[in-house]
Amino acid sequence: MGVRGAGLLGGVVGPLLLLGCASTERESPRAAESPSSTPTRPAPTPTPTPAPEPRRSYLTIPALGLTSVPVVRYVGTPDDAEGTRIQNGGPTASPRGPGGGEGPGELGNFIVTGHRTSHSAPFRDLPELRNGDLVRVRTGKVVREYRITDTRSTSFRSARSLAEQAAAVPGRPGAEPTRAMITLSTCATPEDHAQGNYWSDRFGNPEHRIDKIGVLVG
Repeated sequence: MGVRGAGLLGGVVGPLLLLGCASTERESPRAAESPSSTPTRPAPTPTPTPAPEPRRSYLTIPALGLTSVPVVRYVGTPDDAEGTRIQNGGPTASPRGPGGGEGPGELGNFIVTGHRTSHSAPFRDLPELRNGDLVRVRTGKVVREYRITDTRSTSFRSARSLAEQAAAVPGRPGAEPTRAMITLSTCATPEDHAQGNYWSDRFGNPEHRIDKIGVLVG
């Protein structure tokens, strides 16, 4: 018998025979009920709490020969003090929060930044990535696959350009995201220097970044 029926006594009790009495009496329905006869509602099933995102994911880009490069998340904006500190240690960095992006596979823009010319240079060959190339991100036991669809440039000297880089839809600040996307970003130091542009911010980042944009496909 299920939870709801376990305490029911079958409704109104029938005639009760009183031995030694000349008459019979019928108990009223109210008198026949016991405290346990009221059906009880089953406790609601608690909604499972999603496991927190691990501090590290791992990036694989077959076309560039990259395998399981660490991606360290932090709260901040692309290439800020904390992001630069992480990259200077060798891994790539992934900002979260209002000025950053989303986690792997989430609706919006998953941003990963990495050095190209120093500190193990994991994104040394990132500019060679072409449309159609695949990028895999492993977070815990889940592997997500993105396909590169576009290339764009970011200027650190333009607030508008920085907003476009970190937008939920890359390049379109304020647009409502409808799918999970990825931005892989690295410095354009050789290209800037070739043009005579030696400007850099206080963290040593040159003016321009090369961004590869992708969409989640599996």
